[in-house]
Amino acid sequence: MAAPLADRIRPQTLDDVVGQKHILGKGKALRKIIESGEIPNMVFYGPSGVGKTTVASIIAKNTNKFLIRLNGTNASTADIKDAVAQVNTLNGINGVLLYLDEIQYFNKKQQQTLLEFIENGSITLIASTTENPYFYVYNAVLSRSTVFEFKAVEPADVGQAVERAFEILSEERGEKIVFDEGVPHYIASACGGDVRKAMNAAELTVLTADQQESMGGLYITMEMAEQLTQRSAMRYDREGDEHYDIVSAYQKSMRGSDPDAALHYLARLLDAGDLPSACRRLMVCACEDVGLAYPQIIPIVKSCVDIAQAVGLPEARIPLADAVILVATSPKSNSGEGAIDAALADLHKNGALPIPRQLQNKHYDGDEVENKGQFYKYPHDFENHWVRQQYLPDAIKNSVYYHYGDNKNEQAFKAYWDRIKK
Repeated sequence: MAAPLADRIRPQTLDDVVGQKHILGKGKALRKIIESGEIPNMVFYGPSGVGKTTVASIIAKNTNKFLIRLNGTNASTADIKDAVAQVNTLNGINGVLLYLDEIQYFNKKQQQTLLEFIENGSITLIASTTENPYFYVYNAVLSRSTVFEFKAVEPADVGQAVERAFEILSEERGEKIVFDEGVPHYIASACGGDVRKAMNAAELTVLTADQQESMGGLYITMEMAEQLTQRSAMRYDREGDEHYDIVSAYQKSMRGSDPDAALHYLARLLDAGDLPSACRRLMVCACEDVGLAYPQIIPIVKSCVDIAQAVGLPEARIPLADAVILVATSPKSNSGEGAIDAALADLHKNGALPIPRQLQNKHYDGDEVENKGQFYKYPHDFENHWVRQQYLPDAIKNSVYYHYGDNKNEQAFKAYWDRIKK
């Protein structure tokens, strides 16, 4: 059985690698390391199908090292030892480069086994992971490695690779391949920056295309590309980095008063079926970022979230879009968040201080109290329903946590209380 197209046309030089110019471009760090021939232990971090394995293969070829590939999902400690055993063989005469894919699936003990061999130089390790290595790779291994982040490839670059794939398939099959305008770009976009998936999608469309005499060869329509392309523009894992990146961008766009960006990230959450995250961050943003600048927004957003959860997707998109636009375009104030954070910091610093006598929930004094009486002043008995008295514990009685925001709503409250408390 023929190898997948992505493997048949895998780049053989750094110049042929699609994307990753931030680390592989002329004069960039990883390229200079590879060209030097002195290869350190490295961790490649990024989504699947963006060139991590390809670059490892190019490194092995350029250094004449014997490349051994293992996958963390099924490799064992014995497999690692077998790889190390190649060091003193004819295969490994120039050294062994161990490419360990999905290292995050290795437990701590397995990663410690690796540590012994990378420390004594028996092998050069290139580990790859789709997860944040600072969370999933053993610190001792990480401290002896250089981390390079690979990024999803831009659709324009993937589109060029798809066009090249069609050319190669045409040469292999000895027949012309024609396609509707926009097919390469659609495949590139639908595969979400995953070059491997785009290559396989291109091959699949060719395998199912029909001969069209009027077109002069195999004809790929846009409808066919839409039906056959594995849709994965949403690189999304609710437990992975992409989840946190999207929800972070979602909230920061609302906080930054950019309704268009906020709707974009809402769409990505909803397209992935992640209604809970869309609702939770929306409510947090209403309270944290709009807050007292427009306090009525809090029950409004809660109502929209309740409606969204009641009707479910796809209809949930409508009340959520309304709420997201409202939050994004509302005046902003984080004075409430700043106030509670300051109060918590003071609490952690000073501990639970005694509550002033006038605020305690008791109406009698023991014999040890000389000045008996609660002395609480009921504010409603006074003009404007306010009277000056101490509410904070003695040790922090002059502390100020809340500072009025500079928005119209809070400034109106400030003016009112400045007049009353004057």
